[in-house]
Amino acid sequence: PAPAPAPAPAPAPAESFVPPAASAVPAPPAPSPAPVRAAPAEDASSLRGRTVPMTRIRRAIGNNLKKALLEQAQLTSTVEADVTRLMRLRNRAKDGFLAREGLKLSPMPFFVKAAAQALKAHPVVNARINEDEGTITYFDTENIGIAVDTEAGLMTPVVKAAGDLTVAGLARAVHDLADRARGGHLTPDDVSGATFTISNTGSRGALFDTVIVPPNQAAILGVGATVRRPGVVRVGDEEVIGVRDLVHLSLSYDHRLVDGADAARYLTSVKALLESAAFEDDLYPDAAA
Repeated sequence: PAPAPAPAPAPAPAESFVPPAASAVPAPPAPSPAPVRAAPAEDASSLRGRTVPMTRIRRAIGNNLKKALLEQAQLTSTVEADVTRLMRLRNRAKDGFLAREGLKLSPMPFFVKAAAQALKAHPVVNARINEDEGTITYFDTENIGIAVDTEAGLMTPVVKAAGDLTVAGLARAVHDLADRARGGHLTPDDVSGATFTISNTGSRGALFDTVIVPPNQAAILGVGATVRRPGVVRVGDEEVIGVRDLVHLSLSYDHRLVDGADAARYLTSVKALLESAAFEDDLYPDAAA
């Protein structure tokens, strides 16, 4: 008989798999919670719970603006302007301007300059209606009232012949008038003769406002707060998103004199002047000669 086959060798015992010890890497610390910004605290006003008589100035402001609203057909148009170039120009020039003039260079003189320059091209906005005579007077000078917030109330001193001044000249004039308005040293001549008004509603953070056209004027320009927001920028043939300085310009106007298309054309001119920021020569004394 054939011999029995030899038994197969027993399989080697499987070794238990022991994974390599993991490196002892400490877990990253949990991020600290963002600090909670405390709400700004404001003291209660002493006017709460009181009845006080209207001041002479408060009564005059109220009567004038009520009269204007009752007598005019007022409405407002708004555009947004990209003033990034303008803010860069101001930032480059402000230190030298302060050293030369002794004044801080705010954005306001640039807005006044653009507004006055555009009025020359659009006199329909720089006009007065003579209702009794049935005529309209288009002014050949730009006397611009500047609304100033004072403790006594809103004052509107006037920069005479603003269209003939440089940015540097306007900065000096606006600073002088605002300083005297807050100090209570304005003369009757300082607050008379305005043909157009600018209200810097953005000085206290408002984005835009429907400002009221003063009596005997055709329009008023409201300048909102300049804010940094994403905006479309053209770089060569491409459009990209960038952080821009943007501001709303609001023109309230008397529809008896000014049509919506006129208001839009004026605002578009102001916007173009501000966005071009071609004011560098205006910042130096030689330009005023």
